[in-house]
Amino acid sequence: MRDPMFRMALVLGLLSAVGPFAIDMYLPALPQVATDLGTTEAGAALTLTAYFIVFGFAQMIYGPMADALGRRRPLMIGVSIFLVAAIAASLAPTINWLIAARALQGLGAAALMAVPRAVIRDVATGPQAARVMATIMIVISVSPMLAPLTGSIVMAWGSWREIFAILAFAALISLTLIVMVLPETLPVARRQPVRFAAIASGAKRLLSDRRFMGLTMIGGFGMASFFVFLASASFVYTRQYGLSPTGFSVAFAINAIGFFSASQLAARLAEKFGMERVISLAITGFCGIMVALSLVVWSGFSALPIVIAGLFLGNACLGLVMPTAMVMSLDPHPDIAGLASSLGGTFQMLTGGLMIAVTSPFLNNTAETMVPAIALCSILAWSAAALSLPRLRF
Repeated sequence: MRDPMFRMALVLGLLSAVGPFAIDMYLPALPQVATDLGTTEAGAALTLTAYFIVFGFAQMIYGPMADALGRRRPLMIGVSIFLVAAIAASLAPTINWLIAARALQGLGAAALMAVPRAVIRDVATGPQAARVMATIMIVISVSPMLAPLTGSIVMAWGSWREIFAILAFAALISLTLIVMVLPETLPVARRQPVRFAAIASGAKRLLSDRRFMGLTMIGGFGMASFFVFLASASFVYTRQYGLSPTGFSVAFAINAIGFFSASQLAARLAEKFGMERVISLAITGFCGIMVALSLVVWSGFSALPIVIAGLFLGNACLGLVMPTAMVMSLDPHPDIAGLASSLGGTFQMLTGGLMIAVTSPFLNNTAETMVPAIALCSILAWSAAALSLPRLRF
């Protein structure tokens, strides 16, 4: 990869990592938030749900905006909103205030999900795009390893409020990167004014594209499995297994290592075996591992090392699925890459939020319920692959 391309991928990765950092850095603080603001564990989890739902819908705003105004201005708008929301969250006196601030934060962070994927489509396609995406995944994947640990360190000398102050500082850095480093990748001649008729036509085209929708839902249910884990892991690890916030951060980081390591192989494997074969094998592996882990846990073998090892292997398969599915879904739609990116991202985030809502009543802060909920997401992801790809290729 040429140096300018690598530099762009690095910048996009740093920008894309802000949203995950806003989720992962906050996870060790969920029990403390519930205590400080006088709410239940479910009430604290609503701060995540609000973030995900608004994050999902807002991508439908930034996609068409990016196609009309270019890529940089929507990014600057989104980061500015994120900055204001982070400050508001740090000052939250009640759980409802915090939920509202987190929703606003999701509104800003959505730009950092929808627009970078369109930037990638502007400059690369096929395996090269997968390689750029993999480079971005290097940066993004560091956040699940560092963010919870950073959050636990912050809580050691402060509280969850200081976490949001640090996120506000990260937003300032992101804004500087966009202004000073990131080039505009969409020429004026290729921009499309925001016309509702054109958006409706593009959306109809995408929604009727079985392959696009299938790949989107593969990524959506894959992401949903991670969201279910996010919503329950801090309570499972700290209460069932008695881990400290720092111990939870380390256990959480192990899962991220599996995802990160595998994502770096995605482009190389796609070039050698083909993208469709890679995603077929990876999604089948993810489903098989999570179903097997569920059976093991249900059989009474729910020791922490077993759970961590199984989740590590499952997330390794997911690391191959996510970047490959993103690239394959956007490749056939270069003329509406912004809309395709935002629509795909919206479906994926809403799928994640829906799965949290569906599984939450059955979760009781134990691995015996968390792992099967993740396995359900893996089965649905495999089903989406079986229905949308011509045939699962092995």
